[in-house]
Amino acid sequence: MFILQLALIIIAAKIAGSLSVKFGQPSVLGEIIVGVLLGPSVFGLISATDTLSTFSTIGVILLMFIAGLETDLDEFKRSGKSSIIVAFGGIIVPLLLGYFAGVIMDLSNLQSWFLGVMLSATSVSISVQALKEMNQLKTPEGTTILGAAVIDDVVVMVILAFLMSFAGGGEVSLSTLVIKKVLFFIVAIVIAWKVVPWVMNKFTKLPVSESVISTALIICFVFSFAAEYTGVANIIGAYIAGIAIGLTKFKHEVFEKVETISYSIFVPVFFAYIGISAEFTGILENLGLIISLSILAVLTKFVGAGLGAKLSGFGWNRSMGIGSAMVSRGEVALIVAAMGLSANLITQDLFATVIVVVIVTTVVTPPMMKWFFQSKKQTKSVLNY
Repeated sequence: MFILQLALIIIAAKIAGSLSVKFGQPSVLGEIIVGVLLGPSVFGLISATDTLSTFSTIGVILLMFIAGLETDLDEFKRSGKSSIIVAFGGIIVPLLLGYFAGVIMDLSNLQSWFLGVMLSATSVSISVQALKEMNQLKTPEGTTILGAAVIDDVVVMVILAFLMSFAGGGEVSLSTLVIKKVLFFIVAIVIAWKVVPWVMNKFTKLPVSESVISTALIICFVFSFAAEYTGVANIIGAYIAGIAIGLTKFKHEVFEKVETISYSIFVPVFFAYIGISAEFTGILENLGLIISLSILAVLTKFVGAGLGAKLSGFGWNRSMGIGSAMVSRGEVALIVAAMGLSANLITQDLFATVIVVVIVTTVVTPPMMKWFFQSKKQTKSVLNY
């Protein structure tokens, strides 16, 4: 049955993606929407099983691995300051306004701060695909967005651990968590710099078929596991692995083969699974709250990250493009929400509402990016003319 579901997802995602492009939108938008249609919320043809979830996880890991392969490290270094300002702008504004929203909703002080933390999360996987389709991934904007997302993930998880320690999570040690994250980045960078090239050179000489791509995928999955184990999102580990292999002579071969594998099966499943896993039960009862939180979620990230980009020296169009790319909360916010639910920092009803809000931010991100990045191109055309 799973094989048939997989075939249905792939063909539906490809058709929906092509229709989305015809309407002037990134293909990822159509793939997410068709997932909603296929899932339990509409036609109920496919359910969110553990096997499908695993395929989806592999898809987002490979997507970020490809983004790492395409990253210009020199440009990434130059955009470091901009990434920091954008990240903190995109954290502070949602955090504070989310807290005040919680106070208005009569949540406790701790729950209000947790709502702010959830709104501060960012998932760049959706933005990466949109940037690729618009040929913006290797631009200063693209590298700034990727760098800001990495910083956002680390800072939000540290704030979350801090809150959970106040919530009575005795097993949560803030110092231990910070040390684990710092150690991960130090060790990952050293291994990426010194060990990865050696491993690629040695293992690719094995007298077996496709040794280059196999070795690259092993490195990608090990980095992803290490990141997740130390409390960093697995996509960050995959991204670092991609950057490391991108510095070797195997970059182009790995990129071509991984892209073929990823976009033929795993990436379409990932985007469709976002829609399939959406739960819209009880949406009418909480419609007002969902609309209010969705507007707050979109505007706080858009304004906070956008102002950060402007302060970094980007023009208004570029700043709004960067701000729109940071809007999607995706799987990172879902992880934060699940952790909060287990620590009694969020009620079951609010958790269900947040899930819908996350889906809304994910769906609106691609068309927002398309609009602002197209505006940037049009402005350039007028100036050139």
